[in-house]
Amino acid sequence: MSKFFSYLGTSAFRKTLIGGLIFIVILFAGVYFGLRIYTKHGDTQEVPTLKGLDINQALNVLNKAGLEYEIDSVYQMDSQPGLVIDQDPDPKVHVKSARTIYLTKITQSAPEIAFPEVVDKTFIEASAILKNHSLKIADTSYINDIARDVVLEVKFAGQPVQPGRMVPKGSNITLILGNGRGNTDVDIPNLIGLPLNEAKFALAGLGLAMGSVSFNSMDRDTSGSIIVAQNPDTSSSIISIGSAIHVTLGKPTSVPVDSLQLP
Repeated sequence: MSKFFSYLGTSAFRKTLIGGLIFIVILFAGVYFGLRIYTKHGDTQEVPTLKGLDINQALNVLNKAGLEYEIDSVYQMDSQPGLVIDQDPDPKVHVKSARTIYLTKITQSAPEIAFPEVVDKTFIEASAILKNHSLKIADTSYINDIARDVVLEVKFAGQPVQPGRMVPKGSNITLILGNGRGNTDVDIPNLIGLPLNEAKFALAGLGLAMGSVSFNSMDRDTSGSIIVAQNPDTSSSIISIGSAIHVTLGKPTSVPVDSLQLP
């Protein structure tokens, strides 16, 4: 033990101690200043506002500021392609030089989605399904079918489209709907004011027949007479092909139609 205390008083110990202290100071100083350089302590700048800019404009701003960037793309219908819609970090935040700024822009290319099943759905149901799949109804047309306002066929780009087919998001879709009429139903024509021969011709063209012909006066001469009433009238809307329409003839100066009674 006495030799240990004796060694503490020697110059060799003092030199070793001083050397160790100097090493520790140099080590801490190196770590401190090294971290300041590595982390660029005090070397910060404000993130510019990039949202709302075109992507090319945004990149020019970042290049001038010496900031790195990464770009992600999303598709949004009815939005300007190339528009920056999000950035990270937010504007006005202070960051180190060469910090990476993450941008999200609108892409021009629409992603494709599987077309949903809308056939045999009502128009309201089909509209909701298409909207949920980011598809638009461009047009609707109706054909004779007893299923009223029910989707019978779907077209994309003028061609029938089947469920599961990949179509661009935001595409315009045409729906073919039933009008509630059977294939054997036609609109009831308005025969009022027509001569009898023209009325027969009009009915034949629709697949209908001329029914009973009556007169509103004792004058039975069809020459110069016109149809002043018909049964059924146009208020019934539709009639089956092959059905007959009964008419009443009268002279153009005959009594008003509202006062006429069909047999």
